[in-house]
Amino acid sequence: MATSVSKSVSVIFSVLLVSFFLTVESQKFSRNLSQLSLGLRKEKLSHFRFYFHDIVSGPNATAIRIVEATRTNRTAATGFGDISMIDNPLTIGPERNSRLVGRAQGMYTSASINEMGLLMVMNYVFVEGKYNGSTLCIVGRNPVMSTVREMPVIGGSGLFRFARGYAEARTHTFNMSNGDAVVEFNAYVFHY
Repeated sequence: MATSVSKSVSVIFSVLLVSFFLTVESQKFSRNLSQLSLGLRKEKLSHFRFYFHDIVSGPNATAIRIVEATRTNRTAATGFGDISMIDNPLTIGPERNSRLVGRAQGMYTSASINEMGLLMVMNYVFVEGKYNGSTLCIVGRNPVMSTVREMPVIGGSGLFRFARGYAEARTHTFNMSNGDAVVEFNAYVFHY
């Protein structure tokens, strides 16, 4: 009986000892911080409105197809599997010569066999004013034939560290002959 109790105590002690060392070891690579230690004060909600110019035609194209998938009868209509790299202007107004406030840099891919549905992976890189050099990261589905599309804001950098929110896209104009598009974006972002 004493041997059984002794073994139980030994096992419990060993588990506690290992747990202690694992806890101490984990503190070497992680620790709790206060928001203030990173300069994070009060969280605020901001609304950004700008126009995304997806220029796929001409010598100054800002969206370039980098992968063209093999076509089948099923995928020909949607371009399923195609991937385009973008460095699209973001402007205050829908006109191409409107004031530049940033660039949408990243890629989109045709991710649906049955409809025009894109997977968007991009950073809005702001180039002027208070947000110059800061970015917002957007990753999400864009069913381009829908009137309003919603994509999540999953983070950011600079003044948008710890950002979260969503962006709504509405097609402003689409040129059927050359494929160029202007899309109005309204981004609603929580940030510090």
